[in-house]
Amino acid sequence: MKRTDGSVASFIAEVTPAKRQRDAHALVDMMREISGREPALWGTIVGFGRCHYRYPTGNEGDMPVLAFAPRKTASTIYLDSIEAHEQALAELGPHSSGVGCLYIKDLEQVDETVLRDILQRTLAYVEGGGGEYARITVID
Repeated sequence: MKRTDGSVASFIAEVTPAKRQRDAHALVDMMREISGREPALWGTIVGFGRCHYRYPTGNEGDMPVLAFAPRKTASTIYLDSIEAHEQALAELGPHSSGVGCLYIKDLEQVDETVLRDILQRTLAYVEGGGGEYARITVID
């Protein structure tokens, strides 16, 4: 995955529906505050910071430290893993999830404190160098 030169503000201005655009602005503010980093586009993903990962298989690449993507059906928030946050997710409110993705259809319906905690723990995992499944080095 590569960081692109596009404007985050212009990208979010084109997001539909309006609820997803509203949520994208809120997620930018939240992730900027939590990460201490400015947003940048990684294709259609809004990412904060940059890190390099390497799996034991030898696969490696760069990715944002924290990230989300405003999709039509839900905001996709990228986490270290869903399993690491099972207890918090039970308290979050309406959502669905995949292997490492959290899907939220309406940010106003979830518990912001719980979401912030999940994002802070994901950031700590990445900044701490990852775990047994991946070695992570923060670049910026």
